[in-house]
Amino acid sequence: MFKEAFITPIVKKAGLDATDVSSYRPISNLSVLSKLLERLVARQLMQYLSYADLLPSLQSGFRPGHSTETAILRVLSDILQAVDRGDSAALILLYLSAAFDTADHSILLQHLQTTFGVHDATHRWFHSYLSSRYQYVRSVIRSSVIELICGVPQGSVLGPILFVLYTVDLVQLIETFGLSPHLYADDTQVYGSCAPTAVVLLASQISECMDAVAAWTKLNRLQLNLGIVELCAKILQIMRNDFKDYARTFCQLCAPFSIQISINQERK
Repeated sequence: MFKEAFITPIVKKAGLDATDVSSYRPISNLSVLSKLLERLVARQLMQYLSYADLLPSLQSGFRPGHSTETAILRVLSDILQAVDRGDSAALILLYLSAAFDTADHSILLQHLQTTFGVHDATHRWFHSYLSSRYQYVRSVIRSSVIELICGVPQGSVLGPILFVLYTVDLVQLIETFGLSPHLYADDTQVYGSCAPTAVVLLASQISECMDAVAAWTKLNRLQLNLGIVELCAKILQIMRNDFKDYARTFCQLCAPFSIQISINQERK
């Protein structure tokens, strides 16, 4: 009862093809008792992480006092300050595909132990919490029950918190390239600025950072939207070859994708 969820498929929006599986959003439902127990554990876990100052400061998802508004304000403020200085600024928005469903349990448990100091009985409890979980689809008829071998539990209280802890290394990775990260759950913003004369160097930093992020996601069993990474490389190549033509071609390239790069040329 505590580890079994039923999935209710809901059409994402009116007008979509009801015969197409991709038109549905799966809603995971857990028992009330399970969520009550998770709330007790989540409260103690967050108190410990806050007291030990272990929560990632650049992650705004699922944290008290943080929201999408605080994330936007932080990123926008940093970029506007760079623009006001007359610098060039770049912002890349990265998305993970089905991130909550693909998190590796062994990697997560290792993070809890080595990075966050969760040991002994508490660590064994989280191991039990993640293992032997099952789900089935309940609609007109009920599907067969399947075991979940990866991912944080959808529809749970602890799942989002555990995912935040799972991706904590991504912040440090991006910072090693001299760029600024900010995360909201599984959405990652990477941005940086430089003098207009150093745009080629900034483009090189972003390109190397995207390669490292792609390698990190693969190592951690997550799936980065490769179309976005390829688009980054294409845009950065334009920046290197002819910076003056960048602004003119930017909108044409970026229109179909969830990526934004903003360049402010030197003020005249």
